[in-house]
Amino acid sequence: MVKEDRILQTGGTPDSRSANFWKIKKIIMKAVKVHEFGGPEVLQYEETEKPTPQSGEVLIEVHGSSINPVDAKSIRPDSGYKDYLKLPVTPGTDVAGVVVRVGEDVISVEPGDKVYGQAGALQNGTGAFAEFAVASENTIAKMPENLSFIEAATIPLAAASAYYALTEHIKLQEGQKILIHGGSGGIGSFAIQLAKHLGAYVATTTSVSGVNFSKHQGADEVIDYELQSFEKTLKDYDAVLDTVGGEVYKKSFEVLKKGGVIVSMLCEPDEDLMKKYDVRAVLEITKVDQGLLNRISQLIEQGFLKVNISKTYSLKNTKDAYNAKETEHILGKIAIEVSG
Repeated sequence: MVKEDRILQTGGTPDSRSANFWKIKKIIMKAVKVHEFGGPEVLQYEETEKPTPQSGEVLIEVHGSSINPVDAKSIRPDSGYKDYLKLPVTPGTDVAGVVVRVGEDVISVEPGDKVYGQAGALQNGTGAFAEFAVASENTIAKMPENLSFIEAATIPLAAASAYYALTEHIKLQEGQKILIHGGSGGIGSFAIQLAKHLGAYVATTTSVSGVNFSKHQGADEVIDYELQSFEKTLKDYDAVLDTVGGEVYKKSFEVLKKGGVIVSMLCEPDEDLMKKYDVRAVLEITKVDQGLLNRISQLIEQGFLKVNISKTYSLKNTKDAYNAKETEHILGKIAIEVSG
């Protein structure tokens, strides 16, 4: 747990936001750190200094986080993130917890609020895999009231990606048909639920272990990609959401009708395929902000989106969680429990 030794300065006005009020001798917390790029083996559970929020930032006592593909990818030396991350770094993007301190100019939350959102280093935060994390005010929002911290921590990036793809890029309408690749994953499972809420017909691809799971999310048609070729089975679809990339992305153009759209989380638009099939292609780079989180919260509180947690690991065992993400077929999300 966090240890704090504070000496009260003489004089001045007590103000929890003022650095002049407390002279802090030592504030230590537990966190997962990366000192060199690599695989899960580079994750180190250690003591480090507790961060301090600046103007427009909040300090969160973290109760839960979760693992996204970007969390695993960003620590690898060939990922392209080396130029954006300064080592040592605390990984982890999604966060849920309690606000314990706010910086100047923060107006939407206050100490004691239960919040969720993003505190990753790539979002100018201090990293979610820690007992305390600093996040920008605009990357967090008050949690859905009907969720636990662990449940809320699995939502931000995956749900925001699905929501933005379907409502902004695709503008999915009632009665349209959409193919969602990776329906048993984090983004895919949220996307299936959201597409059904919007009134669409939903087909999805998954492995055999994810067939029943995807049906439970609401998919109308589930294709086991190990046994069936989706491009030979599906035709005249209005949209495709690709979370797989590679050859799956290229074959997906065959499924679309003229004027359709494919949104990929991984691949740049292929101009030749766009012209050949007369469709639109988009690479989504999801930006999670407070407004988007508030809209997702409403859907969750109204019962239209549900959380799917495959496994939960302690902060100390984050390395095991990374290994599971890389070697096992996960249905839904892997959660990290930081504190109860």
